[in-house]
Amino acid sequence: MAADEQASHVDTLIHARWIIPVVPGGKVYENCAIAVRDGKILAIHPSAEAEKRYRADQVVHLDRHALIPGLINTHTHAAMTLLRGYADDKPLMEWLQEHIWPAEQKWVASGFVADGTRLAVAEMLRSGTTTFSDQYFFPEDTAQVARETGIRAQIAFPVIDAPTPWSRNGEDALQKGLSLRDDYRAHDRLDVVFAPHAPYTVGDETLEKIAVYAAEAQIPVQMHLHETATEVQRALKEGGERPIERLNRLGLLSPQTLCVHMTSVEPSDIELLRESGAHVAHCPRSNLKLASGFCPASELLEAGINVALGTDGAASNNGLDLFAEANTAALLAKAVSGRADALPARQVLAMATINGARALGLEDKIGSLESGKSADLTAVDLGGLEQQPLHDPISQLIYTASAHNVSDVWVAGRQLLAERRLTTLNETELVQRAQDWRARIAGLSI
Repeated sequence: MAADEQASHVDTLIHARWIIPVVPGGKVYENCAIAVRDGKILAIHPSAEAEKRYRADQVVHLDRHALIPGLINTHTHAAMTLLRGYADDKPLMEWLQEHIWPAEQKWVASGFVADGTRLAVAEMLRSGTTTFSDQYFFPEDTAQVARETGIRAQIAFPVIDAPTPWSRNGEDALQKGLSLRDDYRAHDRLDVVFAPHAPYTVGDETLEKIAVYAAEAQIPVQMHLHETATEVQRALKEGGERPIERLNRLGLLSPQTLCVHMTSVEPSDIELLRESGAHVAHCPRSNLKLASGFCPASELLEAGINVALGTDGAASNNGLDLFAEANTAALLAKAVSGRADALPARQVLAMATINGARALGLEDKIGSLESGKSADLTAVDLGGLEQQPLHDPISQLIYTASAHNVSDVWVAGRQLLAERRLTTLNETELVQRAQDWRARIAGLSI
């Protein structure tokens, strides 16, 4: 029998200058190839060995690239790309109450969310993100866009006790969200979870219901928490306890809970996070832009708390580039702690990948390049002038790479970005729709 007839069939064989699996931490494979079959990672071998072992339908050569797990954005509001730059340079509560919330009341509807989410998905794919967790109104439209475009998504449906563009009250939001969860229960790329908005928008009765549902059905929960010192002070004044203490009392703090922001943190808060097994989504660029404070990410990680990365929405960031988020997280930790060794590059890469998978409850599927996991892959070109000389590819990923260095992206083995070209979205159409929305919001005729 000929050698090629003896070879095992795979769908895709990707050769790369460096393959960084993230697990085990710090490991770098040089001049190796990853074999993909039926949307999953089969194995990693030296390139010469892989060529003998496998017969592939598609062979990709990435001679100057690092191949890494697809990045995981654990917190965003995708449709808010259409409000990018709408009300910049405002404090958080003024930004929300006087600008964002009124704009949402006027404009947010199914079409707005669908168009904004398509724009966001395109931006995330072009910057290497293969999974995002989204918390926004009309989550059914966000889910549909994710389904159509091929990206992986966790749809965190928003629960607010007051009327919103999507729901009449907390109970209405819960019923709609649970119905949506039923619709996608068997989907391989989409998961629907709870997202009570914040301690100041959701009452005890609704939070207790969510705690019961989440515990009984093992459904993750995502919530804005300790976003500012003002939020914490207000909670202490009105209820006599810190927001995280309230969540703990109501049974909502657990290994299924993702606490978003956590900028105002005391030792007692860290202890509650550690004891409960809850996770933290660190959104440094949004927090910096809104002057919300600093999440002590390095301190939390040292305490054994899982910390992942999120961009927040493009209205408060103003981008969805997780490489920029990783770079900011690394630099901010050093500045805040006064320690140059705080959040080293390999730890920040883990925050953007495997830590994100753990925070979303998806670590058995994604977050690292291991046999049996989904082939969610990102290729980053490190051959440019700005990356030379290259002593350490992991360091270069965090300190010099950006969205523009991402060349190719796969989700479950399907290529969604090929040499910077989106395969499931029309870039020209996306730009035109975004411009139409800008004109509409500005009151211009279109």
